[in-house]
Amino acid sequence: MTSAVDRHLALVRDVVPRTPQGCEECLVAGTPWLHLRLCLTCGHVGCCDSSPMKHASKHAHAIRHPIVRSFEPGEIWRWCYVDQAFV
Repeated sequence: MTSAVDRHLALVRDVVPRTPQGCEECLVAGTPWLHLRLCLTCGHVGCCDSSPMKHASKHAHAIRHPIVRSFEPGEIWRWCYVDQAFV
């Protein structure tokens, strides 16, 4: 039987960041961000939950792309929004 984490990891793709210069929505709106997250399903770059607008988690829940990785230099972790766990 496949676990929920395995089903979510199956959505991970080799993606290219759509906006490598920053959070996609914040760049349009002119709002600040603290840290960036890269959606591993589509390449969306969004701001973290410590940022005022929380675009990465909004994207994950609205589009149902559960796994992101840090888009910060030197950080290599991945997070699943659905399971609320590092993967």
